[in-house]
Amino acid sequence: MKVIYSKHYNISLGLLNYLHPFDGTKFKTIYEGLKNNKSVEFIAPLESVSMEQIDSFVSSIMHHRIRNKNGIFKALEIPQIPLVTFSLLDRKILSPMRWGVSGTILGAQSALANGGIYWNLSGGYHHAMQQNMEGFCIYNDIGICHQQLIKDEKLSPDDKILIIDTDAHHGNGNAYTFMDNKKVTILDVYNAGIYPTSSYTRDRVNIPVPLTPGTEGEVYLQRYKEALQKLDNDYRLAFVVSGTDTLISDKLGGLCLSIDDVVEREKLTLQALNQHSIPTVILGGGGYSKESAKSVIRAISACAEL
Repeated sequence: MKVIYSKHYNISLGLLNYLHPFDGTKFKTIYEGLKNNKSVEFIAPLESVSMEQIDSFVSSIMHHRIRNKNGIFKALEIPQIPLVTFSLLDRKILSPMRWGVSGTILGAQSALANGGIYWNLSGGYHHAMQQNMEGFCIYNDIGICHQQLIKDEKLSPDDKILIIDTDAHHGNGNAYTFMDNKKVTILDVYNAGIYPTSSYTRDRVNIPVPLTPGTEGEVYLQRYKEALQKLDNDYRLAFVVSGTDTLISDKLGGLCLSIDDVVEREKLTLQALNQHSIPTVILGGGGYSKESAKSVIRAISACAEL
């Protein structure tokens, strides 16, 4: 299993870490838990995605928003703190996220070149879009990656792309980003009773799996199996947002999966993608409980043996 990790992924703000439940250093925890696993090979992006690449993707309005600290505070869902400068936010939070985008690009490029599945521990910023940032997502890494692959002629605009989103929250940013692109198929399994509730973006999902709050693993996995059976064979590339906020211990996801359920979900994902021979990059997505890192370690270890 090829796993993408960089020390630059980690977000550490000291006491400010307590303002949001996201564990910004879980990437290092996952790395430490897997580094001695002989079935796992770590690779890393050599540099962060550039602001030029990001600016070529976002709108002119968004160009200014991502350089405004008040907008960043709002998107990160933390209180505005006057003494915290944009420079600090950029260095401590936005730069790690840009490295996460680079990891997505590296994974997609590698999957297209070599086939198989690459697992980026970061990325999966599925609430960001060209015009807006929200839900702890500043840059839409899938959209930026897709645009860069076409620019580099590694994909054509006519290539069919698959996005599988198993994060507890509906991927409104990806749905909006690819709203008019019929070459992109979206499978989204999400808690229908929580943010984001936009019917406009939910209607864009090709294979929707809306779940009621409190859904447990058995029902989740059965519904997911049924959705995976609807996939085709002719996707050129797949992106998977594999959020662990589906865990029962997660206070934001509202679903009731165990770590074993999450491991089984990831195995189902890999088995389906391997069956269809789809080059794939898996992305970290959300995950706000202390069990998030543990579940990823378990899942990668299990999938590496497939």
